[in-house]
Amino acid sequence: MDMEGNDRATILSQLKNELDDGCICFDEGSSEEFHEEIAMRDEAVLDSFLETGNIEEAVIAGLIRDRKVYPVTFGSALNITGVDTLMKVIETYSIMEQYGDEFAARVYKITRDSQGNRLTHMKITGGTIVPRQIINDEKVNQIRIYSGESFEAVNSVGSGRLCVVTGLNGTRAGSVLGKEEYVMPPVLEPVLEYRLVLPPGVNVHEVYRTLSKFEEEEPELHIVWDEESGEIHVKVMGDIQIEVLKRIIRERFDIDADFGEGSIVYKETVTEPVMGVGHYEPLRHYAEVQIMLSPGERGSGVQFDNVCDQDKLALNWQRLILTNLEEKAHRGVLIGAEITDIKITLLAGKAHLKHTEGGDFRQASYRAVRHGLMKAPSIILEPYYDYELTVPSDCTGRAMTDVQNMSGTCEISQMTGDMSVITGRVPVSTMRGYAKEVASYSKGKGRLNCTLSGYDICHDQESVMNRYAYDPVGDLSNPPGSIFCAHGAGYYVSWEQVEDYMHLEPETGLMRMASDPEGYASEDGIKKDELKPINAIRRGVNSGYTDPKAPQAMSLSGFADKDLEDIFVKTYGPISHRNIGSESNIMDYDEASEKKGPAGGDPKYTLKKNKTHVAKENYLLVDGYNIIFAWPELKALADIDIGSARTKLMDILCNYQGYKQMTLILVFDAYRVKGGQGSVTKYNNIHVVYTKEAETADQYIEKTVHKIAGDNNVTVATSDGLEQVIIFGQGAVRMSAKNLLDEINAANKEIAELIM
Repeated sequence: MDMEGNDRATILSQLKNELDDGCICFDEGSSEEFHEEIAMRDEAVLDSFLETGNIEEAVIAGLIRDRKVYPVTFGSALNITGVDTLMKVIETYSIMEQYGDEFAARVYKITRDSQGNRLTHMKITGGTIVPRQIINDEKVNQIRIYSGESFEAVNSVGSGRLCVVTGLNGTRAGSVLGKEEYVMPPVLEPVLEYRLVLPPGVNVHEVYRTLSKFEEEEPELHIVWDEESGEIHVKVMGDIQIEVLKRIIRERFDIDADFGEGSIVYKETVTEPVMGVGHYEPLRHYAEVQIMLSPGERGSGVQFDNVCDQDKLALNWQRLILTNLEEKAHRGVLIGAEITDIKITLLAGKAHLKHTEGGDFRQASYRAVRHGLMKAPSIILEPYYDYELTVPSDCTGRAMTDVQNMSGTCEISQMTGDMSVITGRVPVSTMRGYAKEVASYSKGKGRLNCTLSGYDICHDQESVMNRYAYDPVGDLSNPPGSIFCAHGAGYYVSWEQVEDYMHLEPETGLMRMASDPEGYASEDGIKKDELKPINAIRRGVNSGYTDPKAPQAMSLSGFADKDLEDIFVKTYGPISHRNIGSESNIMDYDEASEKKGPAGGDPKYTLKKNKTHVAKENYLLVDGYNIIFAWPELKALADIDIGSARTKLMDILCNYQGYKQMTLILVFDAYRVKGGQGSVTKYNNIHVVYTKEAETADQYIEKTVHKIAGDNNVTVATSDGLEQVIIFGQGAVRMSAKNLLDEINAANKEIAELIM
């Protein structure tokens, strides 16, 4: 009040008009006029005052606590006038809260001291805190009472007091500890995103790690690492936070950082329920997940539910799926923005007894969400402000026109003297920077107050999509398709065709029940187990599923394993030690696969229908050791461990066979093995032959070619010149070790292009 021009009566009148009628001057707290004004704030208090002519201090304190009275005092701290009155008001009318005996606390801030120790600022709302106390599985190291920059270490702090604790690393601003139940809801949510621009030569990863720690201190600040661009993005509320960040980076890193132009933080959601399927089945892995995406209420965020039957999927796998779904900020398919206002419900899942690992369900869960988003009708959401714009009355028309041009709503809520108050709702993107414009056309008299009201439908969705130009299929970090397995090799199925290859029946009943429980329960005569699936069951390699109505399993070439064994017996005699392998690696015939193929019609993937006799099947016979010592990479490995080189070659040929779909026979010399009877084993999707004693790989290949070359297309891969001449005379095609390597490299390139 020591400033020239300040008047008590004028200021108090402004407080009553612009804030609340309950703003009452407490400088003269014992006058009759003071008590009358207090009594007018509550009917019961007024009745008591009319009878007694007095109001007790405890009653006034209760009105202050109930937000019916707001004490006002006048003074000047510089001249130390009115300070005594202020302190007396606080002492007289404050009501001490009653706390429980059990420990409880609210965390309101996280900082770090000059030594880098993490400091948790908290208010004790129950019991007492002492050093070495265990809180949420963490031990309190030290309790401090701060006064400015200095502090005093204490042995205990009781209820109602503020303190700082070291040793807790899992706390966050707004979190509660012990028996405290009240959780402070977040008030601010960042709606602008800026790109952090660092000078050349600065370690961006070190800056990101330190800024991530600073995010704990400022919960309304979000630090994001963009994998694709290798840049740091910062989500904030506005320009003031950007200036604070610049100063902090300068102080902590001695770096003059800058920020690119800010952009709006958009989000995405769905408008209709839809089922999503994720399948992950590379060789020796398996998981399938069915989920439902359904729209939620505005501001509900992402919610999760589970209606999966424990008889179909173990509870531990269900929990893992839900954990995987909750741990990721899933991206939408319109502009790649984070999804919100969505309920994700687990409908069903499938695991393999031997091949399923935890990471398999993570992949399947992510792909299920992405698949559902690709199918669902989606919309973009943008942040909105609830605003209050106060301008001179002669500027009202201009202000309302501006708001309408911003795609906002407006109404005149109040007119006081020569000032108008306009309120409404407007997109954040259109009102950015408008406060400066208000100050300009109102000659400094106007005021704009904005409060974030949440997200709603974007007012210019098409232009936003054009600006982002996001390709959801090309986002390799969030693939919408799934991985299936055929012939021992994984292949990619695009999202449009995933449901044609899924192994589980679509849980249409559970989906209807989850989206409309009451309507589902009221349907007359319909039970969940009677609902018919909308797609036929699809079968794949290593799925763990066996259909009793499926045709007899055949080998990859179209012959039964017995037919292939007969060929081997005829070429070099009975096999004493035979291990053909499990039929779980043999592909069932599937009519849909014949029509579409695993990659949606690509002739290289099309499966042939099983027949008793198939003319001109393709065979590839490979001289194992000849290839190993002809390929530099395998030769170097063989110099260290010949067994590892054999395994490496077998894995390479498995992948090649899965793509080319011929019958592949890999032959290794075992002629020096005393008493060796020879063996034919099944290694995933290829046949591996070890010759018997005194028989070379050349001899075995020659006999096999002589037997099968007449009715089939046979190719022999070897760099043995004499053997090439012999097998050419038997009617087989020759292929050198180098040519085979070139063929395999070309196939791998085609596979990579097909997947991408």
